[in-house]
This record gives sequence, C-alpha cells and structure tokens, in this order.
Amino acid sequence: MTETKDTSQFVEDLTDQSDDFSRWYNEVVRKAQLADYAPVRGCMVIRPYGYALWENMQRLLDDRIKATGHQNAYFPLLIPESLLALEAEHVEGFAPQVAWVTHGGDEKLAERYCIRPTSEAIIGKMYSRWIESYRDLPVLINQWCNVMRWEKVTRLFLRTAEFLWQEGHTAHATAAEAQEETLRALEFYRDFVETELAIPVFIGPKSEAEKFPGADMTYSLEALMRDGKALQAATSHNLGQHFAKVFDITFQDEQGKRQHVYQTSWGATTRLIGALTMVHGDDQGLKLPPNVAPIQAVVVPIWRKEGEKSAVLEFVGRVRAALKGVVRLHVDDRDQYSPGWKYNEYEMRGVPVRLEVGPRDVANAAVMSVRRDNRAKESIPLDRLAERLPALLAELQKALFQAALEFRDQNLARASNLEEIEAHFAERRGFVAMPWKDDPKLEALIKERTGATLRCFPLPTESSKQLGGDGMRLAVFARSY
Repeated sequence: MTETKDTSQFVEDLTDQSDDFSRWYNEVVRKAQLADYAPVRGCMVIRPYGYALWENMQRLLDDRIKATGHQNAYFPLLIPESLLALEAEHVEGFAPQVAWVTHGGDEKLAERYCIRPTSEAIIGKMYSRWIESYRDLPVLINQWCNVMRWEKVTRLFLRTAEFLWQEGHTAHATAAEAQEETLRALEFYRDFVETELAIPVFIGPKSEAEKFPGADMTYSLEALMRDGKALQAATSHNLGQHFAKVFDITFQDEQGKRQHVYQTSWGATTRLIGALTMVHGDDQGLKLPPNVAPIQAVVVPIWRKEGEKSAVLEFVGRVRAALKGVVRLHVDDRDQYSPGWKYNEYEMRGVPVRLEVGPRDVANAAVMSVRRDNRAKESIPLDRLAERLPALLAELQKALFQAALEFRDQNLARASNLEEIEAHFAERRGFVAMPWKDDPKLEALIKERTGATLRCFPLPTESSKQLGGDGMRLAVFARSY
C-alpha cells in the first residue's frame, strides 16, 4: 500500500498502566471500540466489536451449559413488587439497587414493578406452577438476558446499571443433587474462563458474610487483574430450600409425600469482557485470546509503488481463500491508511495475529505473521498457512494463560495473622492466602483495616497448585472491584 500522511486521530497513545490503571482501562475500552457511555445514567452501549466478542463468549459458554443437560428459556423483565417482597432477605440484599416502574403510559400502576435485578422471584413463582411430581425433576433452565441494578458508581463492563448475563435456575429432589449441580456449574465456569478466556482463577465457597442473599452457600471464581485487584468472574449458589419454602415449590415424592424442592442458581456477565481486558492488556491496548477474538488474524497488504498493488492484492485473495472457514479473518485493504497506522489499530484492538503481505512476500509465496502477545515474526508459506495459523493461534492462547498464571502466582503472598495481612496491604496488592478457621470477627477486622475481603476458600485445581496448604483450609483475601 502506498505510504500516505495520516490525519486521523484513531490511534493515539494510551495512558500507561503503571501511571493510571483505571484511566488506561477506560481509554482502551473506548478506543478499541468495545463499548461507550450511553446517555442513560450508568449504562453503556456495547459496540459491534465488543458485542462480537460477547457473542463468541456466549456461544462457548452456552455449549457447556447445554452439554450438561440445561435448556434455555426466557422470563419477564418486570417483577411485581408483591412477588419480590415475599422473600425478605433477598429483597433486603438488592433493595438499594432496584429500579421501579410506577406508570404505564400516563396511568399510575396499582402495583409497582421492579426491573429484574435477578430472577429468583419470578422463576420461583413459575416453578411452583410447573413442578408437581418427582417425575418433573430435575428442572434445569438457563436464560440469557439483561438485568438492572441501580449502581451508584459505574465503570464500563465492570459495574453498570444495566448489563447482560446468563442465569441458571435449577430445581432438584434432594440436597445432594442440588450440591452436585452447584459444583457442576462451578466447574464449567472454571473450564470456560481458563480455557477460552485464558484467565486463571481460584474457585471455592465464599464466607457467610460474602454469600448471595438467600443462599445456603455461594461459590465463586476469583481472578487477579494486572493492577493487583481481584475480580469475581462468576458465581454458583446452592439455594437449599429457602426460596422453595417462600414460593411454595413442592413435589410429591415416590412415597406420595409433599416435599419442598432444593434449588440452585448461577451466573456470569459481560463483566468477563472487563476481566480479559485487565488480565491480558498492555500499554498498547487489548490482547484478546484467540478462542474468543472477533478477528483472529488480520491481513495488511503493503505496496510502495502503484505497479506492485495488483500483484499484492491478487496474492491477498489467495490468502483469503486458503483461510476461508479456518480462522476468523479480516482483510484491511483500505487505501486511506498506511500499514503502520493499521498495525497500531489492530494492536489496540487486540487482534491475535497480523499477516503482512508485501512484494517480497508475494515473491516468496508466503506471508509474514506477527503475534500480538510477543511480536514474534514468522514467515509462513501459503501452502502451509491453513495448517500453521490455527496452530500458531493455539500457541498464543496457551501463552496468554501461562503469562496470566505467572503474574497471579508472583502476586500471591502468605500470612498467618492479622498483622502480616495488614503489613502486606500497606505496601502491595494481589492475593494473600491465610490458614483459616471460621472467624467472622477477624474477617470483618481485616476488611476494616485493609479494605481487603475474603474472596473464597480455594478448592484444589490444576491452576491453584501454587497455593499448597498441606490440606489446611486456606482463605484468600484481596482488594477487589
């Protein structure tokens, strides 16, 4: 492509992460065209590039949900106040965040409706109608939808008044089945976040103080961002019979007796886009894991003389044909931008691999690949491209996970008492692991003195081996989003 003078300001220097991580995050989300602020307080517009990323994530998670026997359904956005009020503990937990509908047109409603902050109430009501016998169980339903929580402090993807998510809601005949389901959801979340998003997580139960309102037990996935703060990536709740008793969800067992069901709920949100931005991004912008990247490879044609253009574009056409159906490919053959400008743009947007095609590459019947994560270059012959590029993307996916795991483990400390935790958070961030016996007073004191909360009691997984513990119960603390 002929060199031209750039006048556009699309590609600009980002704030360095080390200077102001929060500002870096907001800049990269907007400049990479993931999302923008909406004219509605606390809400965001997810732009096509960001939504394509969400669709890829949604598809991969939905496959795991359906593979474990769940079906998708849809429930109303509006919940009658009388229905929500049935569950006092649940309402108390969400009351400050509930948005209310008071009028239909010009007419004041006889009863207010809340815009769902979550759907336990409306789904519990429907399950009380649908479940009659043990033969109706288990009920395994998931829905993809939006919810609204009237947050006071918002940040794109991480905390907005309206956000997208999936929420699973299941009903079972026994406590053991409900617990098995709770852990099943926790595991497919772990597999999704670590395998597809390349984010290592600690998984495990939360403390009594941190659990979901109305749940018997809450399990979470905890990830570490590059600024040293933790972020809750997903949750899975064992609801026991709490909601079943509130909404009278009963079934006739095999002996003919009426029993309350045992329930679970679990969810993950568009917050995961913020997580992968903060886990993998650098001072040049996003680094998207290939498994979910909207564009896995971008082709940039290069020519200096007009006479080189036709040969380069003809070869680019052969590259496109070779990779059709193999990777998510984009060819940027716009004349108005120079190759250098395009390099910066696609680095900003986190495209995993750039494929450069110039006259020399055409002469060699090859393309020059450049990785986004480490900028390693490799000349790949055209006749091997369809084989080599997917392998290269797999290598990059693995490298992103390994880099994130090393960063997390380098920012994992140990403490044995309150004083050591205080000393750590006085100078550093990251995770702190501490042997733990249930002590709500100590947990509250740690939060008061350090601002760190008990994130979870980690369960053993491949990515948590660094914790060790020799069988002791450990609690992991961190400051968080």
